[in-house]
Amino acid sequence: MQRRRLIVNTALLTCSSLLMSCIGMAFQVWLVGRIGSAGIGLYQLVLSVTNLLATFAISGIRFATTRLVAEEIGAGQAPGIGAAMRRCLAYGAFFGLAAAAILWYLAQPIGFLWIGDARTVLSLRVSSLSMPCVSLCACLSGYFTACGRVWKPTLVHLSEQLAGIALVAACLALAPAADIEKSCAAVTVGRLAADVLSLLLMLLLYLQDRLRHYGAASTGRLTGRMLKIALPLAVSAYARSALTTFQHLLVPRGLRSAGYSADGALSGYGTIQGMVLPILLFPSCIMGAVAELIVPELTEAQVRQDIGAIRRTSLKLFRLSLLFSLTVGAFLFLFADMLGMAVYRSADAGPYIRILAPLVPVMYTDMTVDGCLKGLGQHVWSMGINILDALLGLLLVWVLLPRYALAAYIGILYFTEILNFALSLGRLRKVTGLDFFR
Repeated sequence: MQRRRLIVNTALLTCSSLLMSCIGMAFQVWLVGRIGSAGIGLYQLVLSVTNLLATFAISGIRFATTRLVAEEIGAGQAPGIGAAMRRCLAYGAFFGLAAAAILWYLAQPIGFLWIGDARTVLSLRVSSLSMPCVSLCACLSGYFTACGRVWKPTLVHLSEQLAGIALVAACLALAPAADIEKSCAAVTVGRLAADVLSLLLMLLLYLQDRLRHYGAASTGRLTGRMLKIALPLAVSAYARSALTTFQHLLVPRGLRSAGYSADGALSGYGTIQGMVLPILLFPSCIMGAVAELIVPELTEAQVRQDIGAIRRTSLKLFRLSLLFSLTVGAFLFLFADMLGMAVYRSADAGPYIRILAPLVPVMYTDMTVDGCLKGLGQHVWSMGINILDALLGLLLVWVLLPRYALAAYIGILYFTEILNFALSLGRLRKVTGLDFFR
């Protein structure tokens, strides 16, 4: 029954992720044409800060909810799910509101002093209003993942994406085409409206779904168990997200130090971060779905102390992800120029797609390994690896980018991704006792 549920949910999440990725890619192409690569670069800087605050808003609650609910299910304590969710939602609301306040009141110093571009302040203030939506949606999504009913958040995410595209397009129609600041703000207003819609839909589905779990019985110590999972993960996530944000903000500065103009630096950064990486990561939604759904399956197997199931599942997923990612990497390498022209009608992206295509097997397989580690309770170790990855990336960007420009940025991507994968796989091998290349 569990195997069938995993297969069905994986297929559902994969198909929906592919559909949403297609829609998202088409929208990204349109957005590049509407606001240009410099506009995309500015928006990516706003996203870097917004993602940092979103990490604080979530503070580990999505994974904590999935793990806590899966533990209650694995222990046969379904009535305890309601009690667990009340604690998780309160935790999410607290951190979501705190993140909103921080971003709202610090938007001006962040825009002027941190990012170094005053045109981002308005967008940062708008983005702050979405923080409670982000944290509560993360909590509810974790619940549905643990319960094996992923079709509900999937339906919500699809609705959010479609509504978001329509809302962003409507907002951009009111913004002056040549005004990068107002165009960027229009995009964030559209995304805010979509986040509010997503939260309302998710709450409606949860209120209907929670009737399955009557009573408030639990296996005990729910608050302590939740904090034990969420807080270490939150602290490590803060560190990694802050380091990654600093790294992204340093890239345009480093390119300017290397001789690029202000808009030229934004354009170069936007080409790789906003045009090339979306193509490279587009097929990864398949392995991302598997990595997400395997967390509750491995958690339940761990509660049952079923070592055989853990090893079989981990090995099968590793081999599947490696085969899939090698195929995708080869395709991207061979057809890089064609993809760049077909998607963006520009020759700028093609060479970078080919250069980064060999990194695809490492990136995709690392997603699966990371999902297995989280399912086995190794989330703190996994985040420690991610912190090291981000710290080294930040130091290398600071030292090398002013001298070697975009060539250094590409080399740094290779180094940090390979290091992260090697350390994560080594940890999974130690935990499971498997030799993945035998």
